[in-house]
Amino acid sequence: MPGPWKDARGVIVTTTPTIEGRPIQDYLGIVTGEVIVGANLFRDLFANIRDIVGGRSGSYERILRDAREQAIEELQAEAATRGGNAVVGVDLDYEVIGDTGSMLMVSASGTAVKV
Repeated sequence: MPGPWKDARGVIVTTTPTIEGRPIQDYLGIVTGEVIVGANLFRDLFANIRDIVGGRSGSYERILRDAREQAIEELQAEAATRGGNAVVGVDLDYEVIGDTGSMLMVSASGTAVKV
């Protein structure tokens, strides 16, 4: 069953180095997924208002969540093309890039394995 840490192909994703009860049969190499999203003028304006009055920025949170999910999906797809059915040791990184810091990069990396 697909879920946030297992896709329709059955590729499991975990931050741990192993999957309990599922011994690793083969290591297939490092896999990555990167997503770069641009900031939006109106979203930035409303986020700045939130900074002044307080509260959470739902629009930025949605963008972060969507970018993270897309990066993990790319990671799973790359693992599947290598014949893997899991990715262990996953690390998620967030970076602000661009001359004005107007772009956000979310990268996911891990080791594709067959369990």
